[in-house]
Amino acid sequence: MEKKYTTQSEKYEYISKQHGGYYRHDFTDHAYLYNLYFPPKEVFSHLKDNIEDLVLNYPMAQNALAELIGNIIQQPTQRIVVGNGAAEIIKILSGSLAKKIIVPVPSFNEYANAAPEGRAVEFPLEFPSFQLDIDKFADEAIKVGSDMAVVVTPNNPTSMVVPKADLIRLAEKLKPSNCMLIVDESFLDFADSKEQISLEQDIAKYPNMAILKSMSKAYGICGLRIGYLLTANADFAQAVRNGIHIWNINGFAEEFLRILPQYKQEFEDSCKIVKADRDVFYKKLCAIDGMTVFKPDANYIYCRLPETALSGPEVTKRLFIEHNIYIKDSVGKTQPDADRYIRIASRTPEENAKLIEALKEVMYVKSN
Repeated sequence: MEKKYTTQSEKYEYISKQHGGYYRHDFTDHAYLYNLYFPPKEVFSHLKDNIEDLVLNYPMAQNALAELIGNIIQQPTQRIVVGNGAAEIIKILSGSLAKKIIVPVPSFNEYANAAPEGRAVEFPLEFPSFQLDIDKFADEAIKVGSDMAVVVTPNNPTSMVVPKADLIRLAEKLKPSNCMLIVDESFLDFADSKEQISLEQDIAKYPNMAILKSMSKAYGICGLRIGYLLTANADFAQAVRNGIHIWNINGFAEEFLRILPQYKQEFEDSCKIVKADRDVFYKKLCAIDGMTVFKPDANYIYCRLPETALSGPEVTKRLFIEHNIYIKDSVGKTQPDADRYIRIASRTPEENAKLIEALKEVMYVKSN
């Protein structure tokens, strides 16, 4: 592939405008958030062995795909809508179904970005803790007339879980206003005791709730693009389904879903490794003088740089130019002091250790 840059500085400018394809450009990606330890090699061998059938034939449509997801999460088919990544479903939720959507910020920008002008309300998280005040959020949602409220748990970029009891209380508070609560659990597999935190198995109790999940992150399959929405509200499920075209999932993604139940143990083991690596990484980041590090529940860590350090964008740029390591700064997020924050994905122990040393080196202006 013809390179679009000649210097490391030009490479940074090029990469910072991309939304993927990073593997083509030879750098360490601490920006995107995915499981490095899954899928196992056997999954790739299986896809290779079946490549002719997968390429030459039409994939299945929505109902059959929903059945495959249902087998994985132990839920009835009619409650599930399968998307080409969670992004496709977000576009339908924010872009066409919601008359007014409310999102706590900072958060995943796509919920607000996908909404038409004037239809997204941003609700600031408590600062500087970034905790979600459920009662204030519910009051604001009702006050502005929201018919859809979103909570990402663990949140992106803060990596913090919203307690299950809070989400249940939120759903109850929003119910009289006919406001649907969308709970995005895309990173929940990396939280401790996720079974106690996930609302998937309780979904039947909350008709004004839907769970959204990107499978790309936890299952390490960003290129396959699979996400799903789960709700016991049949009308809402149908409204989302109406926005999806007939063959929205390709044959490779379909086949992955078909064989995934065989690898349940490998998946759980991979999440344990991710969490163990992250916990060591967290402790090492905490040891950096002056750094504020938020305790992570996902596979990435949110940090506030020391007051005397360079800004987030400067640190991010220097890290890339001098060490070929890419992280995310928080400029572009709706929050106070956005340029003081960075988000770092946890990778292997060796890569995490290398990042720590590089970060300490680039955070301050070098004195002569």
